[in-house]
Amino acid sequence: MEKAKRKLILVDDINFHLVNTKNRLKEHYEIYPAQDAEILFEILENMIPELILLDINIPKVDGFEILKRLKSDARYFEIPVIFFTGNKNRANIIKGMTLGAVDFITKPFKEAVVIECIENQLDPKKREKNRPIILAIDDSPSILREINTVLKEQYIIYGLPSPENATELLETITPDLFILDYQMPAITGFDLVPIIRAIPKYEKTPIVFLTSEGTFDNLSKAIELGASDFLVKPIDPPALREKIALYMVDYLIQRQIRTLKFNLDDDE
Repeated sequence: MEKAKRKLILVDDINFHLVNTKNRLKEHYEIYPAQDAEILFEILENMIPELILLDINIPKVDGFEILKRLKSDARYFEIPVIFFTGNKNRANIIKGMTLGAVDFITKPFKEAVVIECIENQLDPKKREKNRPIILAIDDSPSILREINTVLKEQYIIYGLPSPENATELLETITPDLFILDYQMPAITGFDLVPIIRAIPKYEKTPIVFLTSEGTFDNLSKAIELGASDFLVKPIDPPALREKIALYMVDYLIQRQIRTLKFNLDDDE
């Protein structure tokens, strides 16, 4: 008995793109085409897909607004959304990630790259393996819970309330970004930055300071020590998502470059 294909919705206002993409992916997935937001939400009333491929440049209601609607509705919140677009503007990619997109694919595309990106979301093991890792260090458990709540859909979050255990934890995980509170007992964020930077593989890993005292002197000191950026407490969820997306977009770009190179090597 043939295994049932995974159901995806493809949203694109250009009919040629809908037909072309559906034909190229139909061996692997059951594709439901939608030319605009209205058709998309009509389909969603009758069927919940396992993933949505979403173009950005759609007339009337664009991809960003569609994504906002999806993420504000409990029925659709957990559906992974991948931006699938010819718009390669970096700011648009960051905006999409800030709103909750899990990845992006640029047109024109190679089938192998699209399938790899889709399977990274549909296969639980691949999804965990390919999600960026964030290590948040803060002596406040409530702050760590809030960071986890805001970012857990897109990233793997490790929360550490005891900064003195950071080097031990770094022997078992490899973060793609650090969030550090700067004012902690025993070891401060200022103390941690040079410790992290002294480890060769973290020389350039983004470090975002989280502080309730965003004075010029404190922030200048943090940057001098090797911090990349900062956020001021209390946490503003959209600001946190945007700040993390600003740095994680490079992670996604490099992952796609690796995937594309791997698939090109396979073709040779």
